[in-house]
Amino acid sequence: MSADTSELLKTPLLTLHEELGGKIVPFAGYAMPVQFPMGVLKEHIHTRTKAGLFDVSHMGQVVITGPNADRWIETLVPGNIVDLPLNHIRYSMFTNDQGGILDDLMITKRKNDLFLVVNAACKTQDIAHMKQHLANGLTLTEITNRALVALQGPKAAEILAKFCSDVDKMDFMTYAEMSILGVDCFISRSGYTGEDGYEFSIPADQAEPICRALLAENDVEAIGLGARDSLRLEAGLCLYGHDITEKTTPLEASLLWSIGQRRRTEGGFIGDKIILEQIATKNIAQKRVGILPDGKAPAREGTSITDKQGHEIGVITSGGFGPTYGGPIAMGYVKPEFSALDTEIFLSVRGKQMPARVAKMPFVPQNYYRKN
Repeated sequence: MSADTSELLKTPLLTLHEELGGKIVPFAGYAMPVQFPMGVLKEHIHTRTKAGLFDVSHMGQVVITGPNADRWIETLVPGNIVDLPLNHIRYSMFTNDQGGILDDLMITKRKNDLFLVVNAACKTQDIAHMKQHLANGLTLTEITNRALVALQGPKAAEILAKFCSDVDKMDFMTYAEMSILGVDCFISRSGYTGEDGYEFSIPADQAEPICRALLAENDVEAIGLGARDSLRLEAGLCLYGHDITEKTTPLEASLLWSIGQRRRTEGGFIGDKIILEQIATKNIAQKRVGILPDGKAPAREGTSITDKQGHEIGVITSGGFGPTYGGPIAMGYVKPEFSALDTEIFLSVRGKQMPARVAKMPFVPQNYYRKN
């Protein structure tokens, strides 16, 4: 049974999802498919072995136009955007005065502007945050007339190349404007599953025909939010509002790699004093780690993490069964002294202390395509 969608925002692909038998649920104010008749487990495995098509049109698409837009965005994010090559993409985050993460996002440097993709649940406040700090001469435009879809999996490049020549020659985290079935699309070789693949922005009225053509390929199946979540968890990727929040800093979230070397010395972004001090002193209150529970019982979000004596040392922020991994996996925050790999920890599951250990992420190998 699907949810009542009358009060929810709708993506350009909702009719197609319903036709395909998608189970529609509310997500970030949108009517979105959590799964299709294949089911979450098979959808997950299909994406890992062939190619899955995801509707991510609920996410925010924003364009910043004007002189030195890259220098301006660096006042809001700790990523190195000024030195980002043309038509390349960088993962970064908006930070607050306390060094906490307001949202994570993808920033693409295009010839005449910046193209941003932000999370659905945060896009209203992200846009307000950017407008509040917008420099003179810059223009912010939210794109509301384009769908956003992702084709993910080891067969993604081979399949998309049938419709869009040379797309398979793109490198990971690069951008191109190409035609798919005669429709001009913004194409990024990126995604949030740990697999090779693409995200592409399509004019809203052309999204359904393009998706139908892709779904007609034998190796492509429609995939819902359920499998998207288990795929990103296996890949060790954060979900905003769960694994990262305004109360977690990039260093606590194990996202130091996303902070440019130049930014680590220059600063110049909101919350830089706290974040740079944490980098210099390594003095943090908590650390995001991968966790492998013993046995077969999954540890869900909110599960308390304790030491051997039963003292609380942290909490699970994402957890479940990893279909590709073949067992329960989780990530969460622990006190730094418990963050070393293979540290024995315990999970409070149904009133019992279940043994677990700190583990390396990702839980399954990432298969991003890199030319070098």
